[in-house]
Amino acid sequence: MEKWCKEYTVSLLCRLLEIPRSVYYFYKNKSLTATEVRNNQLKKKISTIFFDHKQRYGATKIHQVLLKEGISVSLKHVQKLMKQLNLRSIVVKKYRPQRPVQPVVLKENILNQDFSTKTICEKWVADITYIPTKKNGWCYLSSIMDLHTKKIISYTFSKRMTVDCVLQTFNQAKQRYHIPE
Repeated sequence: MEKWCKEYTVSLLCRLLEIPRSVYYFYKNKSLTATEVRNNQLKKKISTIFFDHKQRYGATKIHQVLLKEGISVSLKHVQKLMKQLNLRSIVVKKYRPQRPVQPVVLKENILNQDFSTKTICEKWVADITYIPTKKNGWCYLSSIMDLHTKKIISYTFSKRMTVDCVLQTFNQAKQRYHIPE
């Protein structure tokens, strides 16, 4: 309304907005109460704390920071002001692997917990390791270890966990040690 008062009369603007002139002058001349002044200061403080901590702090942590700085305020009041400012912290959900839809089929345990060997390449074991990365999300490291030397003899890094990744690792190991089909 302040913007248009320079070009048009207050009476005309009030008629267009369908409000009495007295309402306009009441809000124009109204001074802020002590509570409103304090809330405005708290809102500024809350938003600076929120953005200084990269939008990770919720109402509880912001409340703790305010208390450490000597500002007496309740948690509910911080929550209310954050809601008015439309501030919501970023929540990173913990990864939880989904359970398989099909029942897991148990395979025969060929080694029977006997990990002793007499020669190289007598027994191999394979493993897939999940590696979280910032750029690609989850990546997978498929590796094969010789139980005699206890060394990794072959590995493959992949962005997707597929059978091809494991087979590629196995084929690399066969080629390195010249094992026939």
